[in-house]
Amino acid sequence: MEGQRVDTPARPRSLYDREAEWEDLSRFVLSPRPGLRLGIVYGRRRYGKSYLLRRLVEAVGGVYYLALREERRPALDRFANSLSRQLQWAPLQPFRDWSDAMEQAASVMGARGTQPQVLVIDEYPYLQQNSPELDSALQAVMDETAAGGLAEGWTAPVSIVLCGSAMSVMTQVLSGTSPLRGRATLDIPLASFDYRQARGYWEIDDFAAAFSVDTVVGGAAGYKDLTAGAGIPTRREGLPEWLAATVLNPSHVLFREDDYLLREDPRVTDEATYYSLLQAVADGRTSPAKIAEALGRASNDISHHLGVLTTAGFVVRHEDLLAERRPVYRIADPIARFHHLINRRHRARLEDRHALEVWSDADATYRSQIVGPHFESICRLWVDRYAAEETLGGPADTSASVQVNDRRRRQAFELDVVALSQGEQVGKTKVIQVVGEAKAYRLDVGALTRLDQLADLLAGRSGVTLSPTAKRLLFSAEGFTPELTAAAAIRPDVELVDLQRLYEGA
Repeated sequence: MEGQRVDTPARPRSLYDREAEWEDLSRFVLSPRPGLRLGIVYGRRRYGKSYLLRRLVEAVGGVYYLALREERRPALDRFANSLSRQLQWAPLQPFRDWSDAMEQAASVMGARGTQPQVLVIDEYPYLQQNSPELDSALQAVMDETAAGGLAEGWTAPVSIVLCGSAMSVMTQVLSGTSPLRGRATLDIPLASFDYRQARGYWEIDDFAAAFSVDTVVGGAAGYKDLTAGAGIPTRREGLPEWLAATVLNPSHVLFREDDYLLREDPRVTDEATYYSLLQAVADGRTSPAKIAEALGRASNDISHHLGVLTTAGFVVRHEDLLAERRPVYRIADPIARFHHLINRRHRARLEDRHALEVWSDADATYRSQIVGPHFESICRLWVDRYAAEETLGGPADTSASVQVNDRRRRQAFELDVVALSQGEQVGKTKVIQVVGEAKAYRLDVGALTRLDQLADLLAGRSGVTLSPTAKRLLFSAEGFTPELTAAAAIRPDVELVDLQRLYEGA
């Protein structure tokens, strides 16, 4: 990353996964390249950013400062106290402003011998909120350092790492007209664990139980500690009791998690509109037109709000593989989807402690609007990340769902998993490598017949062709009938993928 080989400290055993992030951060902060450098780390709440950065500072030394929501003067004083405590150094007088604070912090750390130094500022958006000049202050210090203005007595390389959970704020730090644009050499968006990593983190052996937990809380690391008192479901049948003690329990912190997540982003000002947008997407409205229709607005009226929700990490936007300017929006975080489809709809009954009754009544909603979409998403992820090239019939690009129109029947269908052949395009014709259906229920031989029909419809579409080695994939969370298994066994172009293969196979 810095052009020089750096010996990095061993990743702490208490830090699950994050091998690549640990390596990149360590190389960044330990680089012997002289001067002042900047990096940012960002991700949604409870993804483990703070834990990762505190372990880094413990391993390499340096200063870790956690910002709070407070006015400029108290924040400057707390920052000075943090430097004094961790560096055994105190400024001669209170910092005048953030330019003074950043300049003195960089100078005193740069004068501490020859070993690289690191300053981590966590929850950076909290400081920005009442000190909008902070980006410019950092820019000025970096520019002055690059010009040699702080060089006297400077013997150690210094790294400043900014971290935050307000995604829409952090993604703007290095973009557009930001003063810090072009000045960072490290940019780490910390994602949640995927479904395989989450199973290992939760230490759940049973595949169905691991999938059930994932449909509710996804891969946010922080939820494991928050639910520790209720134990961890070891079988799928234990999910209702676990939910009644946690997410559906009005006394539990996760009961209002969607409120906490949304209010964390300072750009979310009109909460009613944003809640309504999330509700519409959770209900299955995926196009801008249908989302706007649910709110009684025009598509142009919600474009800004959708942009905020996308950059904030609440929804994800996918472009249609086969049609331009046809974006599809989906809920990004399972717990946000769960709250909008279960908790918010049944808030009064849940607050009256009828969790198990609510859960029984919400079973159909859970299966169709939570389990189904979540299963489809992990199947696409499996194709992108874990499936062997042989399974896919050849190298494939990122998968997506695709709408297939049957003009003869005047019907539209959705193929859950479609991937283009990697690097192949015949003129303007797109080559399909993978077509697949993903269903949470048990599949019979009729599912293969339907997939063949949809593949034929797709191949008959103008500008589209199937690769000669294209594979048909059928995914099921409940398994396959013997008849389907037998039919697939004599079809080299067909692959059956169950939960075990999703979690352990390729």
